[in-house]
Amino acid sequence: MTEPATTIALLPILSVNFVGTLGFSVVLRFLVFLVTKWGGNAFVYALMGATYSFFQMIGAPVLGRWSDRYGRRKVLLLSQVGTLLSWGILLIAFFLPVTVLSDVNSTVLGEFTLTLPLVVMFFARATDGITGGNVSVANAYLADITDESRRSQNFGRMAMSGNLGFIFGPALAGLLGATVYGEVLPVLAAMLISFIATLIIAIGLEDTRSHTLERYPDRVSVRKVFGQEQKDCFRIKDADRVSALDILGLPGVSRLMAIYFLVMLGFGLFYIGFPIHAVQGLNWSVMDAGIYFATFSLALVVVQGPVLARVSRKVPDRNLIVCGSLILAGGFILLLNDSVYVIYGAAMMIALGNGLIWPTVMAVLSKAAGDTYQGAVQGFASSVGAIASIAGLIIGGFLYNWAGSGVFLFSAGTIMVVAAVAFFDRK
Repeated sequence: MTEPATTIALLPILSVNFVGTLGFSVVLRFLVFLVTKWGGNAFVYALMGATYSFFQMIGAPVLGRWSDRYGRRKVLLLSQVGTLLSWGILLIAFFLPVTVLSDVNSTVLGEFTLTLPLVVMFFARATDGITGGNVSVANAYLADITDESRRSQNFGRMAMSGNLGFIFGPALAGLLGATVYGEVLPVLAAMLISFIATLIIAIGLEDTRSHTLERYPDRVSVRKVFGQEQKDCFRIKDADRVSALDILGLPGVSRLMAIYFLVMLGFGLFYIGFPIHAVQGLNWSVMDAGIYFATFSLALVVVQGPVLARVSRKVPDRNLIVCGSLILAGGFILLLNDSVYVIYGAAMMIALGNGLIWPTVMAVLSKAAGDTYQGAVQGFASSVGAIASIAGLIIGGFLYNWAGSGVFLFSAGTIMVVAAVAFFDRK
């Protein structure tokens, strides 16, 4: 595959990833305010995030296998339509009366009120989750159009496009949320952005495969002697019946899934713990937290773009994962300090560590999947990540109530296990 062809093929899928992330991040910063406005508390907010991850865990493997059988583009389109529908459901919640369905007062869960808009909001997040295989299918699509020598670099570009959405999304949300329409306008913007992403998939994205491999074609054929074309396009038997045991039985995949789980778990603890810590422990405003995460995302873009592109050509994948894990764990430990300068330094370390680990893990996983099971493996990985996210969100909330900023030590500990697993792997 030549460099120009790869570059041209990347643009549509990178655009889809950027636009999709942009739409999500526009609403993301408002979710906690909507939850509390409609009667919820911190536990309900964590449960809201876990709802998306739970339903994604169910839907992503199915969508991944469908993408192997029916083609990436069709499944990406289905997933994006689901996201668009979910924002429409959330919009409906704004126009419903805040009818109290149940009052809860628990020493463990806290005090909150379950209202009609809150239930509709849960339904919206579940709808987005069950069709939330867009990330795994997009990764499988990227693997289809990327040769072996550029996997880490291109998966870094994919992560970079997503992080660009996380930079511009909160800024756009701040501008829209400051109007008289409050939180309604950002949701409308998310719907419009999701509609644009749907159009890009429907019009601008070429399908990479409508059939998957049943077996590798014979590379040595008399037809080539006579100049006849031989296409590597075959149908896999029972592509939609690939089991978890089949996937874990692929060489190296079980170890990579363990790393995938631990990284997602460590970040789950961080993502639920840090916003609470910023408000309660650091007394930050919404703007302070927004600037911090925008800076963090910008640093990720730099690392996953030009930095990883240079480093991945010179450093083996295993070493990138080990070094990145150590840097990431160190960044989590620095969050124990209340100094703003140290916390921003931690953001730079977390960005560097994660920027080295995550695209590399995704690239190695795509290599282990091969052509035959690419969608199935990516979908299964999304389910593993969803389980880790659910655990991280719920456990992180309880850990912060118990240990405060000490929750970041648990994040560091899980990432240190990643470093150990990668270090002792000699394959």
